[in-house]
Amino acid sequence: MARIAGVDLPRNKRSVIGLTYIYGIGRTTAQEILKKSNIDPNKHIGDLNDEEVSRIRTIIQTDYKTEGSMRSEMQMNIKRLMDIGCYRGLRHRKGLPTRGQRTRTNSRTRKGKRKTVAGKKKVAAKK
Repeated sequence: MARIAGVDLPRNKRSVIGLTYIYGIGRTTAQEILKKSNIDPNKHIGDLNDEEVSRIRTIIQTDYKTEGSMRSEMQMNIKRLMDIGCYRGLRHRKGLPTRGQRTRTNSRTRKGKRKTVAGKKKVAAKK
């Protein structure tokens, strides 16, 4: 099992897909890394030899921000928005969607499980 940037990559996946298990690396970045290291993207991670894995590891360490440093940078960006009190920061603070989505329905991922409000009844329409 190849271990890159502190992450065990799955042996049975293609190398393009396997690299996306590292936080901060998506499909496009994985393709760039494999192109720089001259490795076939369709080659499985289990089939990579030690020399190829070390080439990938050095490229990731020198050119890309991944895992812990990437997570801490993201948290610092969110904290900065909250500290300056901008609209996006306020939305982060309240735990609501930050990019303009509707919240009357949906947005359960950000808001969490529904909390039922007692005593709220629908008013019948007057004739």
